[in-house]
Amino acid sequence: MRIEYVNGMLLRKAFIGAANYLEENKEDVNALNVFPVPDGDTGTNMSLTVQSAIKQILELEEDSTISQVAKSASSGSLMGARGNSGVILSQLFRGFASGLEGKEEVNTMDLAESFKLAADMAYKAVMKPTEGTILTVARECAEYASDLAKKEKDIIIFMSEVIEHGNKSLDNTPNLLPVLKQAGVVDAGGKGLIVILTGAFRALTSKGEIEYLGKSTGKKKDGKQVHRDELETSDIKFGYCTEFIINNTKADVEKFREELALYGDSLMVVGGEDLIKVHVHTNNPGLVLEKALSIGELNDIKIDNMRIQHRNLLIEEEEYENNHNNVIEIDTKKESKKYSFITVSMGDGISKVFKDLNVDYVIPGGQTMNPSTEDILNAVEKVSGENIIIFPNNGNIILAAKQAKEMSEKNLYVFPTKTVAEGIVALLNFNQEASIDENFEAMESAVENVKTGQVTYAVRDTEIDNIKIKKDDIIGICKGDIKAIGKDIQKVSLELIKKVVDENTELITIFYGENIDEDEANTLAELLEAEFDDYDIEVVYGGQPLYYYIFSIE
Repeated sequence: MRIEYVNGMLLRKAFIGAANYLEENKEDVNALNVFPVPDGDTGTNMSLTVQSAIKQILELEEDSTISQVAKSASSGSLMGARGNSGVILSQLFRGFASGLEGKEEVNTMDLAESFKLAADMAYKAVMKPTEGTILTVARECAEYASDLAKKEKDIIIFMSEVIEHGNKSLDNTPNLLPVLKQAGVVDAGGKGLIVILTGAFRALTSKGEIEYLGKSTGKKKDGKQVHRDELETSDIKFGYCTEFIINNTKADVEKFREELALYGDSLMVVGGEDLIKVHVHTNNPGLVLEKALSIGELNDIKIDNMRIQHRNLLIEEEEYENNHNNVIEIDTKKESKKYSFITVSMGDGISKVFKDLNVDYVIPGGQTMNPSTEDILNAVEKVSGENIIIFPNNGNIILAAKQAKEMSEKNLYVFPTKTVAEGIVALLNFNQEASIDENFEAMESAVENVKTGQVTYAVRDTEIDNIKIKKDDIIGICKGDIKAIGKDIQKVSLELIKKVVDENTELITIFYGENIDEDEANTLAELLEAEFDDYDIEVVYGGQPLYYYIFSIE
């Protein structure tokens, strides 16, 4: 088989093949997490991001150009990006699409240029690019492709050799990033990229059409999202939740937003790449769609009757509360105020703590499931503050939050908390009367004085910093370092705390997870009180999955 040009139909086939192959192999990518903890989710995040791209591609006509297919993949992945790996992947797709702008078919030289633009775009998305990651693999594939395209015109041979070089680049990542070598793994994001390229190559070399195998389901163990503001369906002013995407439009996004504001509330209008995504609550979805048709083509239309949904939700809430004492409450009231807070939380107990700290919207997620850029943008539209501050509470969610900030028209700020403990301390030090700059300075100072300890279990055998870890060992972690290992949860917890506290420690808060009962948590508190009689010890139900304990040490 010889292919010298790729058109829109072939690129569509390649993307579908990439999505299918990544979904099949996502657990292999997940397993490459440096720490052997049960929340390695790089493969899942990348798979969900690619599937958001496929969702947009499948809305296109089959005879769409390669430029249109690439642009749809870019738009879909930007909205669906999850985790750092997903955000970087969406930027790779964005750069790739820019290289194919206006083209109907491409050769190896065009692909090589697009690969280069993809790598450049991804590097720009990261404030401090780290070599030995997906960035390195993307860049080295692009550099090799540029040289190869000068002499190789067969796209099949070209892609085969680029992937072969990419695998060599991937194998070299441990030599560039010591933490990978210590863990005995290659970079997970780089592996995911090679899987994507391999899936695309397999699709290009296969005969006939390829069927999209369907959507991944990410793990959502962090509790149920319950809305409690409206108790009567008569309180719902606009009854139809209407969502759609406008393609091939050059319309003024701000002007269109102002026009749609006349038809309802909870309005989200986000534009980019000749595409506008719309969410609105209205009583006249037909009029809204008619207005949208005047500026472009519509797809991905979804209309829900919220009054019927609400009646069903009240029944579900009652059943849920019969079995659960703690619920994630979400405040979607639209009263005007200076500040609104959005936070990401895992565990119904931790979510309740955030609600008690006046958080307006809690996005379920964290280690087990990173929210997408679109999830964050949807949360932004649910709150009404003049200034909206997002607390990601996870290092793997910060990039998606920043991407949402760039796409939103609101006064959106990201305070880059990496743990739940940091998020809580930051909120405790927020002053409603102070300015954004004053509050960020105060929160940064407060977060510097808090340490987060976590106790979980190892999912595989490994060796880190000359410490041998066996599968199912209990491990205690602080600031990316494994501080304690053993077989007993309480003993490992105590050892972890001993190694983390210092002369400035005054307070230890114990957040116990869904697999720890209150008596066990109180027993641990008694052990800590006996060991550290000068510290205040607090016990709080967190309800978080996978992590037996999360400690806030101040």
